[in-house]
Amino acid sequence: MKNSLGRELPDAEMKELNYQPYQSTEIGNPVISRVAPKVRVSTGDDKVIEAIKDGTVTNITTSGMRGELGEQVSHGLLKNPVIFRSHGNRARSIENGNIKIDVAFLGVPNADRLGNANGMEGESAFGSMGYALIDAKYANKVVLLTDTIVDYPNTPASIEQTQVDYVVKVDRVGDPDRIGSGATRFTKDPKELKIARMVNDVITHSPYFKQDFSFQTGTGGAALAVTKFLGESMKKTGITAAFTCGGATSPIVDLLEAGLVKKVMDVQDFDKGAASSMKSNPDQAEIDASWYADPENKGAMVDQLDVCILSALEIDTDFNVNVLTGSNGEIRGAVGGHQDAGTAKMTIISAPLTRGRIATVVPSVNSVSTPGASIDVLVTEVGIAINPAHQDLVDAFSKVPSLPIVSIEELQKRAEATVGKPAPIEYTDRVVGLVEYRDGSLIDAIKQVKD
Repeated sequence: MKNSLGRELPDAEMKELNYQPYQSTEIGNPVISRVAPKVRVSTGDDKVIEAIKDGTVTNITTSGMRGELGEQVSHGLLKNPVIFRSHGNRARSIENGNIKIDVAFLGVPNADRLGNANGMEGESAFGSMGYALIDAKYANKVVLLTDTIVDYPNTPASIEQTQVDYVVKVDRVGDPDRIGSGATRFTKDPKELKIARMVNDVITHSPYFKQDFSFQTGTGGAALAVTKFLGESMKKTGITAAFTCGGATSPIVDLLEAGLVKKVMDVQDFDKGAASSMKSNPDQAEIDASWYADPENKGAMVDQLDVCILSALEIDTDFNVNVLTGSNGEIRGAVGGHQDAGTAKMTIISAPLTRGRIATVVPSVNSVSTPGASIDVLVTEVGIAINPAHQDLVDAFSKVPSLPIVSIEELQKRAEATVGKPAPIEYTDRVVGLVEYRDGSLIDAIKQVKD
């Protein structure tokens, strides 16, 4: 069976897991149901691999997978296919009962004896607890792990005592100095800085750059640079944003404190500066993953976004994006909020034309994470491609001589001319990963890489 993107889907898994094939980005009018509350693993090390090998772990549902775990799963380590869900889809699946959490073990930087907890106090403070809030609300049993027990009652309480079964004191929950280490570096790379300036030019010349617009920029080196350059443009023009949402970073907090952004709707903090800011700034508001991105609730934040900047491992000439599998076919990324934030009025992919000897712009992606219908603009260091399905943007940007507009086909040919045409990846017939779209339909299947 094939879905509307022409991706071949496995009949056996479709039937066994009761999947519907992905049809479009239009969610429609779902029947909203809430039920009382599978164990989830987001990434792993040797212990997880050992647990898979000895048969303790046979199923994993996650946003992504990297390192040795991703490599071994790609070569058939796990008994059953990994199910990849976006942040919003995970919240949706928990809320509608598709994911049933027997026990949620949640690390928190503080808690009182009955389990009232927040992310703002304690030596291990990490800010927003947005993703854990859904688990705490719907799991059958909730166990909090903390290194700081405070007096009862602990307020404000992001997780409340009514949700908690056990509080366990440990020596240390984590190291806040390592929050986002490596992921939130500000780039000094000339290519990334050039891309960031071009992304900023696209935003500021778009019809969406106006008073009280909204945006999400992300956490990579180029994305942090976009945030900085966008702030400079906002200050110069006198335009301020109504809100940003998603993961918060120090550059986003800087915009908030400068009065350039009115609200930061914070589901996760990506560095220590953003985490510590939440405690003192009432306009940096904690939201859970459902409020952020659940497509089946009555109003997700991502549906209100004007502009979003996302990255890509690959993007093809149909604007489909891959953020999960590398050029060798192995799992090495995460869906995260990629599909969810793709609902913005203008979604921009920021990516280099090539990475080393690997093309980013390709004829067809290894696996589809986000459908091309969600993507409006691709910005590379050598040119900007606009999705021809979005004629309003084609018309708007064609009037700006400073923007180097080219077709995505031209970018693909240029990438191939630079790095050559790679040999096709060899797969077996066995499915090792199932990629859901944010509504729970199946957008792609990842097959086992041949040894």
